[in-house]
Amino acid sequence: MVQERDILIPVAESTRRFVATVRSLNDRQVAGETLVPPWTRGHVITHVARATDSLCRLLTWSRTGVETPQYASMAARAAEIEAGAGRPVDELVADVLDSAARFEREVRSLPAAAWHAEVRMRTGELRTPATLIPTRLRELEVHHADLAAGYSFADIPPDTARWIIDDLVEALRRRPDTPALRVEATDTDLAHSLGSGTGPTVTGRQSDLLAWLTGRSPGTGLSASGTEGVPAAPFWI
Repeated sequence: MVQERDILIPVAESTRRFVATVRSLNDRQVAGETLVPPWTRGHVITHVARATDSLCRLLTWSRTGVETPQYASMAARAAEIEAGAGRPVDELVADVLDSAARFEREVRSLPAAAWHAEVRMRTGELRTPATLIPTRLRELEVHHADLAAGYSFADIPPDTARWIIDDLVEALRRRPDTPALRVEATDTDLAHSLGSGTGPTVTGRQSDLLAWLTGRSPGTGLSASGTEGVPAAPFWI
C-alpha cells in the first residue's frame, strides 16, 4: 500500500539511527543521565521498545476491530520500563530490534479497511493508522535526543521534525487551556498560532523550537516578543 511504503521508510531509517547510538554505549553508560531525569538511558531505551509494543496493540485494534488499550494502566507501563532499565546493552539492542520487527509486521498485515479505523491512544485522542504510525517517528527521534549520547534535536531530519511539531501543535489546539502563543522557525517556513487572543511569538531554529515544545529545553537559542524571556512551553503529553 502507498501508506505503508511512505511511512515505513523513514521509520526504518530512524530505527537504524537509534539502534546505532544504543550499540555505541557500554553497560556503564546505559546507566547515565538523560534529558528526562530521573530516567537513565536504560529507562529511555526500554520505553522506546515498550511504546512500540503499545502501538502494535493499537494496530491490532484497527485490524481486528476488538478494542485493545495501548497500555493496561499507567502503573503497568511504569513497571515495564523500570523492569527493563538495568539490562546490558546487548539485551537492550535486541529488545529494540525485536519490537521494531513486530511493529513492521503489524503494519504490513493491515488490510485496506483497517487504514480507516479509529483507535484511541492513551491520551484520549483518536487516530487512524495513517496518523498513528508516524507517532513511532516521534518516539524514536525525541527519545534518541533524550539519550544525550551524541544525537541532538538538530540531527533530526527536518521533515520529521516538522511533522512532530505539526502533530504536537494539533494536540495542543484541542486543549481549551492552551495559552495564546505563536511559534515561527527562522530556518524553515514553519509557523503556528495557538490558543486564543494575543500571546508572545517565539522564534528560532526549527530544531530549537522542537526541543522547547517537547520540554527538553528552557528555550535555548530562541527569542520571544511581548514577554521577558522565553516562556515555559505548554505541557504537550
